Amino acid sequence: MNVISVSGLKNSGKTALIEALIPLLAARGIRTAVVKHHGHGFAGEIPDKPGTDTFRFLLNGAYGTAIYDENMAALVIRKAMTSEELIEPFSDADLVIIEGAKAEPYPRIAMLRTGQPLTSDAGTLICAVTDPDYDESALPAGLPRFDFGDFKNIAAFLSEHLQGENPWT
Repeated sequence: MNVISVSGLKNSGKTALIEALIPLLAARGIRTAVVKHHGHGFAGEIPDKPGTDTFRFLLNGAYGTAIYDENMAALVIRKAMTSEELIEPFSDADLVIIEGAKAEPYPRIAMLRTGQPLTSDAGTLICAVTDPDYDESALPAGLPRFDFGDFKNIAAFLSEHLQGENPWT
């Protein structure tokens, strides 16, 4: 991997240079990603939000962008990625929650409103969160069920299971 840095004081033209280089390099077959260090903290700036430098880089054809400071980082990549690849950077986390991914084999919480069917494999369910009047006969026998809004008990359930050796068995 080849890495270069463009350095200078604020408003010295760093972003303008990078914006101009991205499409010119792309025309030469060079796929370019840009990593931006934010020395004053980026406060959760989203890399693909209009108006940000990283958005401008993406608009100019960057393969991907990242922004980081001493406390956090954010990343956008123009590449189809599997959930396994996306989970990898979070290896130090105690729990990674994936929103969606109904067809993937991860243990899951089913979110079900009254009259809605299960949309994923019942064998992957660890619990269900439903309306109070949800027909529980539509759920696998013995599956823990919580009402919408019962966040404290859902968190307690997850915490309790995470402390076990095989949390979802």
